[in-house]
Amino acid sequence: MKFFYLALLFCFSPIVQVKATTPKSVTCTRTEYREEYIPGTKSNPGYVTSYEVDVVIPCRDQSQAEKIDDNDCSEGSFIGGILGAGIALSSSRGKDRFWAVPAGGTAGALIGCQVDGG
Repeated sequence: MKFFYLALLFCFSPIVQVKATTPKSVTCTRTEYREEYIPGTKSNPGYVTSYEVDVVIPCRDQSQAEKIDDNDCSEGSFIGGILGAGIALSSSRGKDRFWAVPAGGTAGALIGCQVDGG
């Protein structure tokens, strides 16, 4: 039974997260379709070549790119999960603990995440 509670504890432990940073310089490009006429002669007629070019353009709405939601609710989820599992453990008896502890831990983790700002 102790192994079950220990396994339950590790289920709600926060996973180590690697936070990557986004590059600070942002370049906006647009692909343009272009055609070029190659003139010819009577014996060698002209033709048209087509190609695509990436053109750098000014970026619109820089503030939109900086409004990144980086709220992390792992701490609140962990604490809420432990508190919810503890409350469920103390308020249930017998075979009811088999489903009450995971349900309480899950509900506590969800509530803790919302309280933490996630």
